[in-house]
Amino acid sequence: MAKEKPLTIVIAADTYPPDVNGAAMFCYRLATAMHARGHRVHVLAARGDKGKTYTEIRDEAIVHRLESHSVPTHEYFRIVFPWEVNKQISKLLSDIKPDVVHAQSHYMIGQRTIAWARKNNVRSIATNHFMPENLDPFLPFPQWFKRIVAHNSWKDMGKIFGRADTVTTPTPLAAKAMRERAKLNHVLPLSNGIEIGNYELADGEEIIRNEFPTILFAGRLAVEKNINELIEALPLMSKVPDAIIEIVGGGEQRAHLEKIADDLQIRDRVRFLGHVSDEQLRQAYLRCDVFCQPGTAELQSLVTLEALSASKPVVLANAMALPHLVDEGVNGYMFTPGDRQDLANKLDQVLALDEQRRAKMGEAGHEKVKNHAQEKTMNSFEALYRGQEVTTH
Repeated sequence: MAKEKPLTIVIAADTYPPDVNGAAMFCYRLATAMHARGHRVHVLAARGDKGKTYTEIRDEAIVHRLESHSVPTHEYFRIVFPWEVNKQISKLLSDIKPDVVHAQSHYMIGQRTIAWARKNNVRSIATNHFMPENLDPFLPFPQWFKRIVAHNSWKDMGKIFGRADTVTTPTPLAAKAMRERAKLNHVLPLSNGIEIGNYELADGEEIIRNEFPTILFAGRLAVEKNINELIEALPLMSKVPDAIIEIVGGGEQRAHLEKIADDLQIRDRVRFLGHVSDEQLRQAYLRCDVFCQPGTAELQSLVTLEALSASKPVVLANAMALPHLVDEGVNGYMFTPGDRQDLANKLDQVLALDEQRRAKMGEAGHEKVKNHAQEKTMNSFEALYRGQEVTTH
């Protein structure tokens, strides 16, 4: 049987490393995996600073950094203006001659890329990582106006993604929302995937644990992550009153969160670790006793998948896609968003268990996350790139 020829793939991404967020990391992993499979990979993304469009050669892809502008309400996110980059995107795509394009959102870069693909009869895949409501904290407008913005954004998503050959999103819940609100009839739920083995203990490996029971949060320190609720729940814990929190990640909320810890007089029990290396993050997963994700706008939550693959129990907000990752009382618990006492009680329930029973919860989580193995995800996207049919896993 003849080997299938390598493809030229263009990934159109609003955010890409060195940005640190779930969508950026997915794009990086996707580019890396496709490059490793022998495909030629190009990425279109906003550049991270002021200046003209330029191209850089990275190990995983050729990355075309488009002229962009800062957003005053966000630490690092940048936007491109269509009148500045549309012609540049079209020229880049014409020069690259892709076999397939893969847009990661329906905003400016993805919109232009899908339009070009449609015009030039090139296969297009569209993936949504983002709920329009996620914009709320960054829009300095009254709530009624933000509802109009979200409604129009859903409408635009339907119009733009409706031109793609295949539309995907990480979870069945997100697919349902897109069908109902963007009127997209065919949305394939396809996990972002993780390398499960990366977070397992190696043979003979020992982890230095903290002196006190440890709750871990990892991710952007952003409003929609509700990390303040986790900090405010800490002094409400009664069964395990000496627990500490480790917070991995940076973001615009850090100073505010530090002040909350100071005001509650628990600053010595809340450790802000900032941005860390991949290995330091792995160590944080392995040394914690429970992982907590209080965010209410998660389309999948890669960090929760990583914690589960490190065999850690989880306590997650009962919101968006997070309930799909919890079997109540088996691998963790859900809490009612905004209810600090409920969160404290659920953390107490996990941390009050003996080590053997907590390890059993962790093992159940590790088993659950096997459905999200990155190899499955990349096989599915590669098949879509070749125009083959894919069923969800």
